[in-house]
Amino acid sequence: MLIIPAIDLRAGKCVRLVEGKLENETIYSDDPVAVARVWQESGARYLHVVDLDGAFAGSPRNLDTIQEIIKAVDMPVEVGGGIRDLPTIEKLLGLGVSRVILGTAAIQNPDLVSQACAHFGSEAIVVGIDARDGKVAIEGWGLTAEKDALELADEIHQLGVSRVVFTDISRDGTLKGPNLEAIKKLTLSCKVKVIASGGVSTIEDIAALNELAPLGVEGVIIGKALYAGTVNIKEALALAGGE
Repeated sequence: MLIIPAIDLRAGKCVRLVEGKLENETIYSDDPVAVARVWQESGARYLHVVDLDGAFAGSPRNLDTIQEIIKAVDMPVEVGGGIRDLPTIEKLLGLGVSRVILGTAAIQNPDLVSQACAHFGSEAIVVGIDARDGKVAIEGWGLTAEKDALELADEIHQLGVSRVVFTDISRDGTLKGPNLEAIKKLTLSCKVKVIASGGVSTIEDIAALNELAPLGVEGVIIGKALYAGTVNIKEALALAGGE
């Protein structure tokens, strides 16, 4: 199981939000590139970057910083936040992004998902399923769509998607632990690979998610727990077989 550190960008800084709310922001670093280097030096083999400004604006706003991060590290980088058309996907992949994460677009424009998978390949396209009480949230989590998360997972798999990032919004940035029941239900109900996100706070959480790896949980994104020091990345990597 991959241990994937998260770098959330807002105004060029590395931040964390609680439940996706801008008013609950903590700035962890003015230098996201240096943070990326730290995670690489610690042994991480993949990096998760979210353009928070882009998620709220509907188009990427931190491209320069994203490009600097990609140049600074050797590991692959996945990027999400405000990616809602083919030219944006092409631009990010052209910058060296390994895979792009579509969120709002998966709900509002399913054709984009199928076109992106056909054009760029399923390995380059990930759909972020961000759930609030089982329903999918979009537009920087500001709106909740009348779409069940499990239903969306099945639909996007039929469009060619092979991988999703699943986030329980009520757990994100809270250090309350991941929603193991919802993650397990997702892996059992659809054929996509799952990257779990939201709520990880202890090494025990990593161990519990690692037990779901045979069901299709191929990675876990860790943000606040790494920055707050409640999870040691090297210990997590060792537990998950990453090092």
